[in-house]
Amino acid sequence: MIKHATASTFVFHQFPEGWRLGLVAQPRLGRHMIAGGHVEDDETQAEAAVRETVEETGLLQVRLLACPTPALPGGYPHERVAAPWWITEVLVPADNHLAEPHVHVDHQYVAIADSPVPDQEPVHPFGWFAEDDLERLSMFEDTRLLAGTLFPVIGSIASAAERGGESDLLRALVAAGMG
Repeated sequence: MIKHATASTFVFHQFPEGWRLGLVAQPRLGRHMIAGGHVEDDETQAEAAVRETVEETGLLQVRLLACPTPALPGGYPHERVAAPWWITEVLVPADNHLAEPHVHVDHQYVAIADSPVPDQEPVHPFGWFAEDDLERLSMFEDTRLLAGTLFPVIGSIASAAERGGESDLLRALVAAGMG
């Protein structure tokens, strides 16, 4: 089975009435989805996650939120690449990259958009959705499950990221059953 590296992003923004998840309406699949796509040869998965989010949503100011990872030792000479929150294998039908069924090895990130208003025209219709909206949307169940896991803790994750508090982040994830 052929496998392609892909990257996708659960991008959130805090509105006055609460956190919302940005979703694109994918016309080919007829579903609401998180932004994402194939990793190009000249980029990391994290770079692909940001590029795909910018292209598909029109949001230019998107910050990936780091997930808890072991620290590199002092003096380590190489640049660290942002780790995804999850890596999953998804069997997909033929698409514009391959004319036969194959597997997407999807590197899934979590991000915050600084502004809810797209800075440029998105490639796909884009909108913000509250947790309560997800049940009525046509979505893949795996995306709905992960979004449902993130909604209760996104505020804690965002706060911990702003403070740089890895221990705060770990506590929030453990409390949500994610750690």
